Amino acid sequence: MDGLNETGSSPTPNSRCAVAQSSKVLFTDRSPIPESSEKVYKIKEAAELDTLLASTQHLVVDFYADWCPPCRAIAPHFSKLADQHALAGHLAFAKVNVDHVQKVAGRYGVTSMPTFMFFEKGVPNGPAVDGVQGRQSVLLTGDGRIDKIRGADPVALQAAVQAWAKPTDGGDR
Repeated sequence: MDGLNETGSSPTPNSRCAVAQSSKVLFTDRSPIPESSEKVYKIKEAAELDTLLASTQHLVVDFYADWCPPCRAIAPHFSKLADQHALAGHLAFAKVNVDHVQKVAGRYGVTSMPTFMFFEKGVPNGPAVDGVQGRQSVLLTGDGRIDKIRGADPVALQAAVQAWAKPTDGGDR
């Protein structure tokens, strides 16, 4: 039965080509990942990130690479979260292309993509999220806050963003 598909027949040459072609496109696409949200800052140098860190209480940063399939998969979700939750001075969203802004990626020890980092008042300090357990993709600090999310984990990313997007006791965000 070598070479037969699940129906017992030989795969057609076209079906093999489609698989080979789709995996080739998936893993070799290096075109810039499109950004659909005007609320996501595209960081092009370290000084831009430093300015943003100084001007907002909470910042979510997506460290990505154009050649990374999981980065491409999570990008629309990140943009949607920015559209729903960005609030000037309170919660901002940024993207750092690790191939173009290596200094920033190195500063924060980013070695896998995508990596999402969380900053509070200019320093790495993520939200405490009820119900989120540490796991391979979610690194927690000693006090239970999210340190980093490694990989395309939309559930953990959404939970972290929503923790910061909640209104405070005074009704402001």
